[in-house]
Amino acid sequence: MIDFNRPHLTGKEMHYMYQAVYQKKLSGNGEFTKRCQQFFQDRYGFRKCLLTTSGTDALEMCAMLCNLQPGDEVIVPSYTFVSTALAFLREGAKVVFADSMQRNPNLDAEKIESRITPRTRVIVPVHYAGVACDMDAIMDVANRHNLLVVEDAAQAIDNYYVSPKSGEKKALGGIGHLAAFSFHETKNVTAGGEGGLLVVNDERFLRRAEILWEKGTNRAEFFRGAVNKYGWVDMGSSFLPAEINAAFLWAQLENLDEIQNKRKALWNRYYDNLSQIQNVSFSLPDLPDYATNNAHMFYLTFPTLDERTAFIQFLKEHDILCVFHYLSLHSSPFYLDKHDGRVLPESDRYTDTLVRLPMYYELTFDDIDRICDTIRMFYANR
Repeated sequence: MIDFNRPHLTGKEMHYMYQAVYQKKLSGNGEFTKRCQQFFQDRYGFRKCLLTTSGTDALEMCAMLCNLQPGDEVIVPSYTFVSTALAFLREGAKVVFADSMQRNPNLDAEKIESRITPRTRVIVPVHYAGVACDMDAIMDVANRHNLLVVEDAAQAIDNYYVSPKSGEKKALGGIGHLAAFSFHETKNVTAGGEGGLLVVNDERFLRRAEILWEKGTNRAEFFRGAVNKYGWVDMGSSFLPAEINAAFLWAQLENLDEIQNKRKALWNRYYDNLSQIQNVSFSLPDLPDYATNNAHMFYLTFPTLDERTAFIQFLKEHDILCVFHYLSLHSSPFYLDKHDGRVLPESDRYTDTLVRLPMYYELTFDDIDRICDTIRMFYANR
C-alpha cells in the first residue's frame, strides 16, 4: 500500500525532546522555542516570529491583531481550509468569500476589488499547495484601500514570490502585514503532529502579538526586564506550544534543505512522468512565473466529478491512496445562509475535480513510477 501521507522523522526528534525534558523547561518559550523562532527570522527575514500550538492558533492571533469590530469584512478565498475563515468569524467579522483563479486554486487577485466595501478591513490570500498568490496585485489593492493583508502560508514553508515588477524575491509569509504557518503532520515539516508559527512583519503589531501569545499578560516584557512586574493587560489565550513540540520541530528544521531537496525531486519525477502520458484529461499543477516550488503537494484536476471519483477508486483498487481536498466554504452547511449568494465557479470546480497524489519524504522514485504506471492503466482501460 502506498499511503497518501507519512510524517517524516529525521532521527533527532527524540534526542532533542529528551534534552527539553532533562532541562526541565517544558511549558514553552525555552531554548528550542527560541531556536525555531530565530531560524525563521534569520533565514527568511521575518520581522518577528512566535511559535504556536497550531496553524489555526496562528491565524486566530492574526485575526485578533487586526482589531476587528462587529460587521467588519474580511475577504477570504472559498477554496481553503475552514480555519482561514473561522479565525476571523471568532472576532465578529463578516467573511466575504472570493473565487479562485482559473489557472490554479489561489485567490484571484483580479476579482478582489469587486468584493471591497467601506467595511472591508483585511484580505487573506492563501498560498495553495505552497504556491504564491499574485502578491504584487494583492498588495497594490490593499495599499490603495488601506487594508491589512494576512498571508495564510500554512503550506508555504521555504517558498518564495518573485516580483515581476522589481525582480525581488521574497519569502512567502514575509510580504503581508501578518502571516501564519502550519506544522501539522501533513506539512513539509512538523512539530510532532501539530504546531504553527505567527509572523509579524509590521511593527505596529509587535508588542501586542507577544502579549496575546502570553495569555494577555506582559510577562515577556517582565522577563526581559522592561517592566518590574507583569499582569493582565489585554486579551490572549494559550497559544504558546510545549517545549517538546519545539524540540521536535527543531530536528526537522535542521534538516530542512535535505527534506526540501527530496520532496522537489519527487515532485519533478511526478511531473516528468505524467507530462509524457498521452490522451489524458487531467491538468498538471500550475506554477506561475512569479512562484517558486516548495513541493508541498502534487495535485491533478479533472474535467468532471465522475472522472475524479473513478480515478480515486481505480488507484485505491491498486493500493494507492489519493484524496480530494477542500469543499467550497461558501456553500458549506454552516455558512450557506450567511453567504451573499454570489456564484464562485472556480472554487466549486476545484471542489469537484481536484485530487492530491501521495507526497511525502519516504516515497521513492520507484513508488512514483508505480503510481504513474497505474495512472496510465486507468486511461488505457477507459
